[in-house]
Amino acid sequence: MVKRVTIMSEGFELEGLYNFKDEKKGVVVTHPHPLYGGDMYNLVVESMVHIYDMKGYSTLKFNFRGVGGSQGTYGNGVGEQEDVLSAISFLADMGIVWIDLAGYSFGAWVNAHALRKDSPVNRMIMVSPPVGSMDFASVSAMNSLKYVVTGNRDDIAPADAVKKLITSWNPDARLDIIDGADHFYGGYLDQLEDCLSSNI
Repeated sequence: MVKRVTIMSEGFELEGLYNFKDEKKGVVVTHPHPLYGGDMYNLVVESMVHIYDMKGYSTLKFNFRGVGGSQGTYGNGVGEQEDVLSAISFLADMGIVWIDLAGYSFGAWVNAHALRKDSPVNRMIMVSPPVGSMDFASVSAMNSLKYVVTGNRDDIAPADAVKKLITSWNPDARLDIIDGADHFYGGYLDQLEDCLSSNI
């Protein structure tokens, strides 16, 4: 059953939706850019949560600081990294020992940078990491990165650029490229869900 929860992050109250399914395995799902209308109700985020739910994971999605009912203001991607770590801690405090971290677009960028802070993530999944519009230069090896997906018409997460970077992130991570999909997956959410389902 989905319930509203409050996550504390650097003194800010963040609103989240938590669906308890399994006491041992769970996922934190992060949303696209707040300055462009991104929030936890984004359709791609909903698809990610849906597949994890179908796989029996407890799921936690939340609004970054300054979004929706979450306190604070946009943190230039730095404050949002603290929000991610707080969400991970929320799951850990619930007794969950296997934690996935899944992000879409800006959420994937934030997750990649938050991972460098020794967060206890077992597996990370990226949907359309925005390598064409945001700086990933400081992101190096991510051993927990297992799966990346983007579209071949995605100008924000160009497939060729993602393919090059994934070799430094984790050469063993799987990359899927959805033919015809752009950054927003309009008309391609079913294909995205099929890809996610095969790799979770």
